[in-house]
Amino acid sequence: MIVTDKILQDLQFPTILETISESCVTDLGKEKALSIRPFRVREELMDALAQTSEYASSFQNNNALPNHGFEPIAHEIKFLSIEDSFLDSASFRKIANISETSNTLIQFLKKFDDYYPKLHKRAAEVEFTKDIVAKIDVIIDKYGEIKDTASVGLQEIRSEMNLVRVKVNQSFGQALTSYNGLGYLDDIKESIVENRRVLAVLAMYRRKVKGSILGSSKTGSITYIEPEATLRFSRELSNLEYEEKQEINRILRKLSDDIRPYVDILIQYQEFLADIDVVSAKAKYAQRINGLLPNITENRRLYFREAFHPILFLTNKRKQEKTYPQTFELSQESRVIVISGPNAGGKTISLKTVGLLQLMLQSGMLIPVHERSETFLFDRIMTDIGDNQSIENHLSTYSYRLKNMNYFLRKCNNRTLFLIDEFGTGSDPELGGALAEVFLEEFYHREAFGIITTHYANLKMLANEMPHMTNANMLFDEKSLEPMYKLVLGQAGSSFTFEVAQKNGIPFGLINRAKKKIEGGKVRFDKTIATLQKERSKLEKTSENLKQEETKAREEGRKLEDTNQRIRQKLESYQELYDSNQKTIYLGQKVEDMADKYFGNKDKKLLIGEFLKMVEIENSKRKKVTPKEKKVEEQKKKEVIQEVKVVVEEIRQEKKEKKKKEAAAPKLNIPLKVGDRVRMLDGKAVGSIDAIEKNKATVNYGLFTSKVSLDELELVEAKKK
Repeated sequence: MIVTDKILQDLQFPTILETISESCVTDLGKEKALSIRPFRVREELMDALAQTSEYASSFQNNNALPNHGFEPIAHEIKFLSIEDSFLDSASFRKIANISETSNTLIQFLKKFDDYYPKLHKRAAEVEFTKDIVAKIDVIIDKYGEIKDTASVGLQEIRSEMNLVRVKVNQSFGQALTSYNGLGYLDDIKESIVENRRVLAVLAMYRRKVKGSILGSSKTGSITYIEPEATLRFSRELSNLEYEEKQEINRILRKLSDDIRPYVDILIQYQEFLADIDVVSAKAKYAQRINGLLPNITENRRLYFREAFHPILFLTNKRKQEKTYPQTFELSQESRVIVISGPNAGGKTISLKTVGLLQLMLQSGMLIPVHERSETFLFDRIMTDIGDNQSIENHLSTYSYRLKNMNYFLRKCNNRTLFLIDEFGTGSDPELGGALAEVFLEEFYHREAFGIITTHYANLKMLANEMPHMTNANMLFDEKSLEPMYKLVLGQAGSSFTFEVAQKNGIPFGLINRAKKKIEGGKVRFDKTIATLQKERSKLEKTSENLKQEETKAREEGRKLEDTNQRIRQKLESYQELYDSNQKTIYLGQKVEDMADKYFGNKDKKLLIGEFLKMVEIENSKRKKVTPKEKKVEEQKKKEVIQEVKVVVEEIRQEKKEKKKKEAAAPKLNIPLKVGDRVRMLDGKAVGSIDAIEKNKATVNYGLFTSKVSLDELELVEAKKK
């Protein structure tokens, strides 16, 4: 069958494929499901239908098919095709699994050939061999690891490695016990660094522990040391590990050479299992929609009895709503069906149901129809459904439909199924109807099968006059005007134009006036067009004004955003400078504390140790920056410092002005006494006078005391009597 992507979209075929692909268990199966297209060769189609039907039957019998899931091996196949390349152990495990799965399925289908003849036929196309699995199982275990027995050399190396590991553990245990007894180890005692056991030695004792330093903790309080006794065995183990790796590479290289001749078989296995995955997904979908294989005949007859639209059926099933089946019949004596009736009655669904089911069937899928249904195979399906305006080609609905009709006229023959929705619409009812009538006559004379929907009376009359054309209608309840979703052949349907208008509250008098105008002249059309043009002009002006206002608003918004960004950057810069200053103050306090301790105990070793510890802690917090980042950071700091300098200069100027004013003002000469609360003229800290000697006062600030000249002090609060 020949179909275009547009026809597949019109009939919602991609939705069916997506649903089927969701039932696939492999990625390759999903890809194949999404690329399903109608078969062009009858024999291939019949095989595909039989395979799906056989798989679906396995759900009801006791001979369920084995698992067909697999991990894709396209990467492995590609590498094996390259000379001197070799795969890792995990890849060989995947190859063994896909080979074993294929062999199991091939043997099963051979055993149950009577139940699954077509599936067995497909499996017989794949070569059965156990050599691939046998070769891999000798080397690799079920977990994907290289077996010790893969080679004599590997077995010897791993035996030596086990002995050395015992020595490593023994020597490490002795060192751990010894140094722990001496109190050199931290509470955690040991750790792992570079996949090696190390002692967690307190930093102050690191020189007393013999061994190799492999690192330290972030704070620098713990040093990780591999004991000297263990180091020799660790080196020996490293050498053996290197030898093991070399031997494994040699084994994998040889195994790759052994498997390389089977690349074509592996490709067959992957394709076979992917095809079975698609067949399985089709069967699962058929089970959900109650699909089956109707009789496919050579006679020119399409008879879908109690057919369901599969997408609508599943949608209503989820909503727990009823779906109404419909029966369609096309034959040499009744080749074309003209469906008429009011909108929302199900005409388009009926049209799509026939097209979609035929498309699914000729793509190898089972369809939801009665078991006594039958059909024959079409060479081509053509559709004209929906609005179909072509924006890219600047075509109107009617222009597009005329272009489509031209395609129909070139391709339509006696093995074509055409489906046209709202035939003839898009132009003047009289002229468009006449052209549609000519098209329909042409399709009819070419003996094509087809279904159309229309409101045009002349097409209904044509269907009544032609011997092999049939009218049909969607049943409506004439009292309630509710659709019954049932197709009835042999009679044209009324559009119920006036009845529907009356039901929706249109006054009866107006409806009668409308009936009288049917035979009258044209409605005052020119006046309406002129009015519409004026309204359109107004709308265009309004639209232009709105666009200008929108442009202005965007410009203002952009300016505000730029201003906010600059303010945000300045705030961030100030915050960074503040954090840096706070850090400097903190470090200064730490240094002052160290100085005080040293002043008391004169212990240089303790002072240097604490200072180094502080430096290490600070270095551990730093992150490495690139020269470019460092340059940007320095530039940013310079800019911030410059801004701060300006602010500080302004503050200094204010203070100078304040001092000048204070100097110019007459100073009250109040004598200061012991116990008075005072502060320095240019300071903020307030303290109390403990003693006065000559012209100097000892001021107590709580944490410390200071000797200050009386001239530099001012009274804050006199001592209370």
